[in-house]
Amino acid sequence: MKNSNKKIEERKGILNFSSSMLAILVGLLFGFIVLLISNPSKALEGSSYILFGGFNDGVYGISRFIYFATPIIMTGLSIGFAFKTGLFNIGASGQFIMGSFIAVYIGVKWTFLPESIHWLVALIGAFIGGALWGAIPGVLKAFANVNEVISSIMTNYIAMHIVNILVKETVYDNIKNQSLEVAKSAVLPKLGFEKIIDGLNINVGIIVAIISVIIIYIILEKTTFGFELKACGQNQDASKYAGINAKRNIVLSMVIAGALSGLGGGLMYLYGSGKYIEVLDVIAPEGFTGISVALFGQSNPIGILFAGLFIAHLKVAGTNLQLSGYAPEFIDIMISSIIYFGAFSLIFKEKIIKIFQKNRKEDK
Repeated sequence: MKNSNKKIEERKGILNFSSSMLAILVGLLFGFIVLLISNPSKALEGSSYILFGGFNDGVYGISRFIYFATPIIMTGLSIGFAFKTGLFNIGASGQFIMGSFIAVYIGVKWTFLPESIHWLVALIGAFIGGALWGAIPGVLKAFANVNEVISSIMTNYIAMHIVNILVKETVYDNIKNQSLEVAKSAVLPKLGFEKIIDGLNINVGIIVAIISVIIIYIILEKTTFGFELKACGQNQDASKYAGINAKRNIVLSMVIAGALSGLGGGLMYLYGSGKYIEVLDVIAPEGFTGISVALFGQSNPIGILFAGLFIAHLKVAGTNLQLSGYAPEFIDIMISSIIYFGAFSLIFKEKIIKIFQKNRKEDK
């Protein structure tokens, strides 16, 4: 029985990987066709920028690639975790910006902390801020049966406006209409790679993201708590009958999802890359990119890690695409089209399953 279950899981993993790879190939092919239509003479050159991404710019490109990947891995992990437990956390943007503000506030104001732990306290603050904001749609879902999609959309807008007000009241740079620069002690420490490879700007942020992926994978796949969360997501009535506290698990699921998004915000704004919270009526795009990452990664934590890296690769490649004479707006169209085809991975998966089933019948 264990061997058969193991084989089923292995086949699912192969199918998930195959469907995602097929989606990437179709998306890239579509992108090449668009390049060809737009500017035939530069299509091959533009395609090379897309394929090689940040590697075209050496260590600088790789540094940018890691910088883009870190926050969207976290928001993708947040949304994927909620998916696994039967919830759609579309409020990742609000949780992200809440965590970002708390991290920046601590980074600017709490200079009384020892330098060695200042950045760590700021990250913990971001984690807690995201968790508390994620708890709101979780509590509404568990105790008032309010659809989490509706409530989390509203919390996105509420978070955006609250953070704009709080930034202006606490950590505001009047001249630049953005948050102040965090103290040097709040910037995430580097890993020493710049001493080994000159110009490589990578810090502890990507390590935190990878550790988060591993922890969430262990929780979901190797613990009783994770099993209960997934069971509630698949069938709440059966879970209640089995003695599982569905309401508690719904709240905890959204709290964990919110904490991951909030942590992603902290990692981005403490990166030391010159990124600030701008006082604009714009929802944080990293939360919505996280939806694409989660879908692309099949809501599997390991898949989400690689999906986040791939989409970050496209973002860096997109900026280089301008060197081939393509308009800046084309970059977003290019990235969106590939992500869009990534959403079809589930359709590809069904097609692959049918092919396998057909082959098995022919073998018999």
